[in-house]
Amino acid sequence: MLPIVKSLLSGISPKAAAFAAAGAIASTASGPLSAQAQTTDIPVDTQPPAEASGAVRAVEDSSSPIGIAAGQALISSAEGAIASQNYNQAASNLVDARKALNEVSTYYQNLAGVFVGVESRVNSDLRARALEAAQIRDQASYQLAVVYRAQDRPDLAVPLLVEVVTSQQPTRQLGQQAYQQLYELGFVGTPYTAPGQ
Repeated sequence: MLPIVKSLLSGISPKAAAFAAAGAIASTASGPLSAQAQTTDIPVDTQPPAEASGAVRAVEDSSSPIGIAAGQALISSAEGAIASQNYNQAASNLVDARKALNEVSTYYQNLAGVFVGVESRVNSDLRARALEAAQIRDQASYQLAVVYRAQDRPDLAVPLLVEVVTSQQPTRQLGQQAYQQLYELGFVGTPYTAPGQ
């Protein structure tokens, strides 16, 4: 039986009964409140460490929609399509590869910038990953330009080739190949041969 009812039945004054009721309410209310406070004490660090056994590094998987491995998988798929002369499929794969690799290169560059002056080892690793992604993106751009040439679409090939020459510079082999494509298309008029070749 509730304390207030007991108090009223035992002849206690209404004022005393009210105090008893207030005490009863306070005692029942304090239980759930303290229990709620206890359940909110959750550890802040609930993430497993990266070195933990079974930790998943999903971005390194070629089936991931983002990352260098994803771009490489799309390029491989495009190469298969080129071999079977399915240029539309190859172009689609290479466009997706360029987009994925460009995005991931930018992400790595942005992260590297955050670690300047904070942790040089992390900064160096991120800059190396950004460079790797950019190199593979340039290869995808070059292959896409060649596919557009095969489709007789110089209007789409030229901007990609200019991008590759600008990114790679004419001193690197891929930059030289892209410039040669521009020369063959008639976009530039002077052939270029790198010194020492």
